[in-house]
Order: sequence, then C-alpha cells, then structure tokens
Amino acid sequence: MLLEHIQQPEDLKRLTLEQLEPLAAEIRQFLVENLSVTGGHLAPNLGVVELTLALHYLFESPQDKFIFDVGHQSYVHKMLTGRMDRFNTLRKYKGLCGFVKRSESEHDVWEAGHSSTSLSAAMGMAVARDLTGGTNRVIAMIGDGALTGGMALEALNHIGHEQRRLMVVLNDNEMSIAPNVGALSNYLARIRSDRHYVKAKEEVEHLIKKIPAIGGTLAKTAERLKDSFKYLVVPGIWFEELGFTYFGPVDGHNLPLLMETLRQADKVNGPVVVHVITRKGKGYSPAEADSHKWHGISPYKIESGQVLKSVGPPMYTEVFGSTLIEMASQDPRIVAVTPAMPGGSGLTGFAKAYPDRMFDVGIAEQHAATFCAGLAAEGLKPVYAVYSTFMQRAYDQIVHDICRANLNVAFAIDRAGFVGPDGETHHGVFDIAYLRSIPNIVVMMPKDENELRHMMHTALVYDEGPIAYRYPRVSGLGVPLDEVLEPIPIGTWEVLRAGADAAVLAVGPMIPIALEAAEALAKEGVQVRVINARFIKPMDEAMLLQLAKEDIPVVTLEEGSVMGGFGSGVMEFYSLHNIFGMRVKVIGVPDYFVEHGSVKEQYAEVGLTAERLVGDIQALVPRRRQRA
Repeated sequence: MLLEHIQQPEDLKRLTLEQLEPLAAEIRQFLVENLSVTGGHLAPNLGVVELTLALHYLFESPQDKFIFDVGHQSYVHKMLTGRMDRFNTLRKYKGLCGFVKRSESEHDVWEAGHSSTSLSAAMGMAVARDLTGGTNRVIAMIGDGALTGGMALEALNHIGHEQRRLMVVLNDNEMSIAPNVGALSNYLARIRSDRHYVKAKEEVEHLIKKIPAIGGTLAKTAERLKDSFKYLVVPGIWFEELGFTYFGPVDGHNLPLLMETLRQADKVNGPVVVHVITRKGKGYSPAEADSHKWHGISPYKIESGQVLKSVGPPMYTEVFGSTLIEMASQDPRIVAVTPAMPGGSGLTGFAKAYPDRMFDVGIAEQHAATFCAGLAAEGLKPVYAVYSTFMQRAYDQIVHDICRANLNVAFAIDRAGFVGPDGETHHGVFDIAYLRSIPNIVVMMPKDENELRHMMHTALVYDEGPIAYRYPRVSGLGVPLDEVLEPIPIGTWEVLRAGADAAVLAVGPMIPIALEAAEALAKEGVQVRVINARFIKPMDEAMLLQLAKEDIPVVTLEEGSVMGGFGSGVMEFYSLHNIFGMRVKVIGVPDYFVEHGSVKEQYAEVGLTAERLVGDIQALVPRRRQRA
C-alpha cells in the first residue's frame, strides 16, 4: 500500500511516476469506502484524483498557492496534506470540514463554499506576491460550471489585462476528450511555451514592420494568416484573445500527459490556462453513471450504490416542487428560474412538465434576479428558486431591480436556517436580516409543509410587489396536505397555544421547540402563549400591540441572525411606537459563523433548544406566576 506512506506532499515526491497510477487507484478506493460511512462530495473528488496528484507532485504547497473554487473537490488535497487519519470525522461536529478551511492546514490558502471566487483570489495573491518580491506560483482550479459565474469572467478580464504570472487550471468534466488531444495539440503547446520561439516570433514581426513602404501591409497580412491558423487549430482562442496562453484540452486522467502539460505551462511568464478534461465519479460505476446524484451523497452501500435514507415525510423542497407543478397547471404565467440548482431546488419535475417555462441560468445569481425582474415587468409570475446562502450574491439586484421597482417576483428560499454538515458557507441564517430592511418585500416562513403550500398560493395571487417564502433543509412534519389552497392574509400571525404569563413568537422550525418548552413550563404553572410568527415582514402589528396592552413578556425565537433579524424587528416596532418597558428576549443565531455538524448539534451550540427557552422564560416571568 502506497497511500499509508503519504503524510505530506514531500512524501509524494519520493515516488516514481509509475507509482502514481496505483496510488490514484488507492485514493479512489479510500474515498469510496470512507464516504460510504460519512457521506460527502464523492463524484467531484473521484474526478480530480490525477489532477491533484500532479499538482502536488510538481509544485510546492504551501509556498505555491493552490486555490480551489468552491472547495468541495478538495478531499484528495486534504488526504495528501496530512489529514487522511481524520476522514472518519468528515463533515461531523468539530471534525474535518467538507470544504477547504484555512484553520485546518497551512496548505488551505483560500476558503470557498460559493462558486466562481478562485480567480479573483488568485489575482489578489499574484499581485501581492509581485509587490512583495515573491517568486511562488499561484494556481487556481476552477470548474467549467463555475466559469459561467459573472465574477469569474470579471476576474479573467482583469488577469488578462494585468499579465501577471498565474496559472488557471480549468477542470472541465462536462465534455468528452476532443479529437485534437494528440500530437499536434501537444506540439503546439510546447511551441507556445518555448521562450526561444516567442522571442523569434517577436523579432520577425519587428523586422517585417521595419520594411519601408510595405512592411505594415506585410505585417497585417502575416497577422491575418496567423490568426486564421490559430482559429483553425487552437480550441482555446477565447482565452488567447483575453490575454492568456492556452494549453489543452488534455486528458485529466492521463498522468504523464497531464504533468508534461503542467510543466510546459509553468514556463510561461504570464497568465496561462490549462484545460483539463476529467470525468466526475471516475472509478466508481454508480457515480460515473449519475454524477449529479453522486455530487453530494448521503451514506450508501458500496456494492450496490444504494443510498441509506430514512423513510419519512417528504422534504420541504419536494413539497415546493410538486406544488409548483400543480400551480403551473392552472396558471400559465408561472415560470421557474434557478441558478444552476434545478435538482437541489426541487425543480427537476417542473422542468420535465414545463420545459419551456423552466430556466436554469447557470451559476449566475445576479443575472437570475434581474432576469426575473424582466419577466415580471412583462406580466409573468417568475419564481426564483434559490438557496438562502446563494441568494446573498444577488443582494444588489434584489434591492435595485426588483424591490425598488416593486415587481411581482416570488422568491422560493431553500435551505433557510442551518444546513448541518455543509457548514458555515452554506447556512441560510442571514436572509431575514438583509431582506427585512428592503422596502416593498413581504417575507414569510411556514410552520409546516401544508402551510408552505398555502404560502406559495399567497405569493401567486399577491400582486403588490415581491414576496418571499423561506423553508428549511429538512423533512416536513408529516401533516395532511390540503387540496384546496387559500391565500393567507398578509401580515397575520396565529396563536397555536393560549397563555397569559409569557409569549413566544416562533418562526418556522422553531415552533415545535416553543411548544415543547410551553408544555414543560405548564407543569410548573406557567402558561405560555405560542404564536406562529409566519410573517416576518410585515409583522402582525395588532398582535404585538395586544401583547403590550397585556404587558406579557415576549421571547422571539428564530433560526437566523440575531443581528438585524426577526427579534430585532419586534424591538424596533415597540421603539417606533413609543412602547417602553416591554420585556423582550431575542433568541437566534449569535454573531459568529457556526461550523459544520448535525443540525441538532448546531441548535445546541447556539441555544435553540427547549431547555434554553424554558430557562429564559423563567427568568422573565415574575416568581409569583411560577407555581410549583
């Protein structure tokens, strides 16, 4: 076994090139076995085994900077940099992170859970290197999907303009090996990187231009001939026109060819793109057959590939998807828009049922938002299905293009709240705080999957501006689903449990916690009113005023940031209405980034528990009301 002797990148360099092939097979076996227990991003990592080996074999991490885009394809990198013995803790509480994490290792130089950031970071590191007199390499790895993000295109433009020494490895796992991967392509790659060739080409062009009278014309003719040849044989002409030297496409699973290409690219004194063709899930047949399903996977049986899932109520995402199909069958104005997450957002069925009304715009959250604005401006009913954490990237477009114009865009905000093992880059805990500060928008969150359906109907019939319904990454409660959907009056809450000693204003998944705490306090003689605060904005002002009139202590409970969140809104309401002396306790996500683990562990860490709620209510309620 070769793998057991690899603790750090320098151990890898002691191997011969021939030994790397069996090592790649061992790495794949390790990943398949370990992720069958922990779950994780299997297919992306199986696809980059040879590429990661080649980079660590040829270059010197951490002196040379390896920058992973998104970071979910960094498992092999983690294995080669001293973390193999911790893979049993992958994505677990206090364990190994599923993404690149600077606090884990000096080899993790850039953190990313969102796409399309690597090129901008690489440019920053390359400029910092040059300004401080460094000589290290800066190598950014970006996928073909991430390259569709506008931020990546902005960075390409800047890098090409600056002409700093920087390598971009384009991991293309969507196309087959092109016919021009072979002798001619390799020959052209070697020529383009040869400094003698580059110098000779510049000298010939300079001499031609000096010929009296006809030099300029000859130079232009030569340039046109050169460009014609280049367009014929060079597939990376777009990169070349942006100012990059392009190498590839190269088979990302052919180690000798891959390393030779990287060596040639390393000779270029300027920005360079190495176009690498890989296959997601390589080496494990279930993952190769369905790379989408195996992109991020729960624990599974290795032999069959059967995913080990518990049987229970459908996920909120599934309820959203099926309800949207149902609504679309009755209203042709409905269109669905998603930024590269049709499966994750529950829109696969909608795409099959209404292909002409389904728009996957790629990793382009900003474009998706303004695209929805354009659709709404022309009378359609766009539903923007997006993860809470990714919607952050479209904040300006939501403010400027949708809310300012008061357009009827519906936001279906998935993964609202904690998301468990994906950790801090994917938690949806900030959207309440930044949405409720924007004029014109309505923000809702259901107590269960049936209420989600009614909220979706509410959003459909609402025609006074943008409206959002947010829901968590969990299964529903298993409640019956109403066949007939009715709109919920905007800004109304509902009392789920009566009580006059204290009131809990709970949002979404916090309601069961509030009910559990109320039941426990009832045994002590404390009667707690539990309110489903389903409208985060606008709030139920009549109910808030009634609580003030009764002088009932209030606790707000939300799976979102306490800074600027729902609880802040309650206190703002009382302040704006000159109601002073109200006892209000805000419980939510504190002012720090909560790391990966199970949702239950994350709840416990920040105090979103019935036990915490009981204690806080006991502290608020006068002792005379607490009867043993």
